[in-house]
Amino acid sequence: MYKGSITDVQGIKVGHAQNNDAMTGCTAIICDKGATAGVDVRGGAPGTRETDLLRPENMIDKIHAVVLAGGSAFGLDAASGAMAFLEENDIGFDVGVTKVPIVTSAVIFDLTIGDYRVRPDYKMGYEACRNATSEETRQGNIGCGLGATVGKILGEKSVMKSGLGTASLNIGDLWVGALVVVNCFGDVFDYKSNEQLIGAINKKDNQFINTYEIMKNKDKLNFSGQNTTIGVVATNAKLTKAEANKVAQLGQNGLARSINPIHTMLDGDTIFAISTGEVEIDINLVGTLASEAVSMAISNGAKSADGYGAIPSWKDLKKL
Repeated sequence: MYKGSITDVQGIKVGHAQNNDAMTGCTAIICDKGATAGVDVRGGAPGTRETDLLRPENMIDKIHAVVLAGGSAFGLDAASGAMAFLEENDIGFDVGVTKVPIVTSAVIFDLTIGDYRVRPDYKMGYEACRNATSEETRQGNIGCGLGATVGKILGEKSVMKSGLGTASLNIGDLWVGALVVVNCFGDVFDYKSNEQLIGAINKKDNQFINTYEIMKNKDKLNFSGQNTTIGVVATNAKLTKAEANKVAQLGQNGLARSINPIHTMLDGDTIFAISTGEVEIDINLVGTLASEAVSMAISNGAKSADGYGAIPSWKDLKKL
């Protein structure tokens, strides 16, 4: 049954764990049997783990999980919990004495919402993996998306709530899905209609403020490195490591179609691509579908989020 989620790709599980009081969490995307993987890092301020091993020339050719987490660099600790869970379940790269799970990770900055002293950690990463199922479809304020915000060019007074989104597309036997956490510096637009969904906002009249236009006026700049859009593209196409890296690159086009400005020095934009290797298909089709699925997931993440305190969401604006 079509779920409209990255879990439409057979063999992919998703699990979330979070602290609702602290407004932070993490999301685990798991492939028990291992998946060929690639990555594309375009933001100037990334927080990542195990991305170098995804280069085509390096030895490891399959990963077992991707962990997306809040907490800025502190949140990378959640991947260790994921490793513990996977090892306990006999999942990983066989080194004889044990199996070493290959877990990549990327983080968003969410320390200014909720309680900055609470971050995704070993325990939360373990719990996210324990919660992982092939039926998970929730979006918005869930997992890594719990603390996601956008529109920070004028500081906290212009911020809106964002979240986690997911989507999928298929043509025949080919499936491509995406899961994205939207925590960007730029404004977010619907990629088909170009309607602005969320971004910097004047809370006095609930009218959008154009981030790009503000950037032109240097007297008003208040930049901060509190942004990042991170995500995963999954497919059942057969891909080499080099091809998976190319699909990750093409997946980034979905960010460029939906967010402006994007890939700045204030963002850590990172997209992983994972392949379960079941369907022979042209990589150009896979990459084009990846771009569209990412854009769809971004719109879904923007529209699914709930407001938090004085921070409004797309849903809140629609109620006015």
